[in-house]
Amino acid sequence: MKKIINTTNAPKPIGPYNQAILNNGILYVSGQIAFNPATGKLVLDDIKSETKQVLDNIKSILQEAGMDFTNLVKTTIYISDLDHFAGINEVYGSYFSGNYPAREVAQVARLPLNVNLEISAIAAK
Repeated sequence: MKKIINTTNAPKPIGPYNQAILNNGILYVSGQIAFNPATGKLVLDDIKSETKQVLDNIKSILQEAGMDFTNLVKTTIYISDLDHFAGINEVYGSYFSGNYPAREVAQVARLPLNVNLEISAIAAK
């Protein structure tokens, strides 16, 4: 059974989609960017703060679904410049305690609202 997951602690979708869908114990999290739902502004100061905001948004969505980062099984990271990879990886790694999900990273030409980073995720109960 499909259940829509949305929380005010993560950015509202900027298009016709939901923050996440829970289906048969698997949570599909839409791509998250560094939009701070409390301030209504993008966090683009530097790649580390941008990454932290993206992961905090994912954390809020996971929590709304009754999950946390240990439930993640896969993430996809889209970045505007592979030169940002080290900073992203440093922050990303701090959200886990060795139970890392599968992951891929791809450099793309452009991301929504001209951000530097977008992360989507899949989690399972």
